[in-house]
Amino acid sequence: MKRIAVIGSSGGNLYNLGGKDPDKLMGEIAAQCKGAGVEISGVQFIAASESMDTAKESTSAILYGWDPDENRLMKRTAGSLSEVNQAAAEIDHEMAGLIRAGQVDGLIVMSADSEVANRFTIEAAAELHIPVVGTGGTSMALISSKGANVIATSGTTGTTNRTRAVSFVTSLCKHWGIKYVPVLGSPGAGKLTAANKPWRRVNLKGIMQSSLPGFIAMAIVLALSQIPALKGLSEVFDVMLKALPVVLAVIAAKQISDMDEVSIVAGVIAGALSINGGIIGGILGGIGAGLLVQFLFVKCVQWKFPMTTVNIVAGGFAGLISGLIMYYLIAPFALQAGEFIKYLINEAISFNPIVAGVIGGLLIWPAILGGVYHAAILPIVLLEMEKTGNSFLGAIDMVGLVMVSAGITLANIVAPRDKGEAAVAAPGFLINMGFGTFVEAAYPFMFSNKWVFAGAILSAGVGGGLVGVFNVRGTAYVPSFMGPLLSNNVIGFTLSMAVALLLAFAVTLVANKAARVRKQAQGDVSAQQSA
Repeated sequence: MKRIAVIGSSGGNLYNLGGKDPDKLMGEIAAQCKGAGVEISGVQFIAASESMDTAKESTSAILYGWDPDENRLMKRTAGSLSEVNQAAAEIDHEMAGLIRAGQVDGLIVMSADSEVANRFTIEAAAELHIPVVGTGGTSMALISSKGANVIATSGTTGTTNRTRAVSFVTSLCKHWGIKYVPVLGSPGAGKLTAANKPWRRVNLKGIMQSSLPGFIAMAIVLALSQIPALKGLSEVFDVMLKALPVVLAVIAAKQISDMDEVSIVAGVIAGALSINGGIIGGILGGIGAGLLVQFLFVKCVQWKFPMTTVNIVAGGFAGLISGLIMYYLIAPFALQAGEFIKYLINEAISFNPIVAGVIGGLLIWPAILGGVYHAAILPIVLLEMEKTGNSFLGAIDMVGLVMVSAGITLANIVAPRDKGEAAVAAPGFLINMGFGTFVEAAYPFMFSNKWVFAGAILSAGVGGGLVGVFNVRGTAYVPSFMGPLLSNNVIGFTLSMAVALLLAFAVTLVANKAARVRKQAQGDVSAQQSA
């Protein structure tokens, strides 16, 4: 197994690009080393409280070493920068000794001081001709001038902790002839590597769920714009409407490549060029950008491009290529696909809104229990919200799931089957009413009593029918008192919500009372038998 040492400091420009967070910086390097089967023998890292470009001798700083047992940084000393530099000299001698003893096969350098704090380590590396990789234009130039075997160097501009770590380990492994696949997921994610087929990481459900705050923000702006004094917000709504594909593209790109700022930039570029394709266009553009980010990044590192250039190519070109394909080829078809789905929904509703509402309400609980809700219903809700800021199915979500769950939990607070159930039900009721989510709070009561389960479906069906009667468009995931304000029919939505809650509450009360009567009867029988 090859072994490396890491030396350096939080640097000048590096300080603003990850150097001020030593744990995260070294965590990325450790993740890549683990993926390559490389061991970290030692670390000497000086972290100042400000950029080295402006730091003084009195600036506070911390000297870090390496804990091989915990595989993480450990603090060696803290004090002024002057004091920490003096303490760093001891580790410098230790590191040089490890290199001369053959315990270090490669050196990673980040904004190191080859004249004082890291002098002996650099001299030892030059003597044994071990490969050196690193960042920091001035420091790396000085290290090269001392005869060190620098095999890869780069500035820090445009880089991130992850991209630098991948570049370091890729260069070293290529020099040693070791097969290495960059770990492109979060540190500790394990199997999320470039070796996996990246399209397997495409998760439409995850993209939709993560983008939900953007849709809710848009719905809030739409509701506020209905107030006469805030009519000007209608222009803000139009801007946010155009931004939704960008939001989805960024989420999709980051989900697939997970390359921090690089994937975000690629997603923004692709999303901006995918606006004409609606939210489906944004998703497709972001997926394409994410796939290209990973491919271009790995290729550029293998071709030994400077790290800044690697990031420019991976982030800029990936977003541009995917975005242009969407803009000229796919966006019109993506837009039509979304419009067709909305057309089918509107046709079904206009044919008979009451029947559509009843069917939607009756099926909403089986859908969420069967895992269909997040995979199919939520995307349709967001497609509906893309144009109007609210949704027919979104209203059924609030009425049939959130309010029914609130009614069931409220009944178990007022008259539970067992005393302990009130404590379980209370948080669920408060979250449903206060935040418009956590319908799962009703599960324990539904699964333990078939009448409560049937009552939930019945209440959702009745509530859905009322949504159809009043032709309501709304949304869940907001506080219950805000739900009607974000709908197209405040009174109709309020009545639909209230009826669903009260019906679920009443059915659950009756079911709980029947359960208590049966339990008491069984207790009396048991007592008589004992007597």
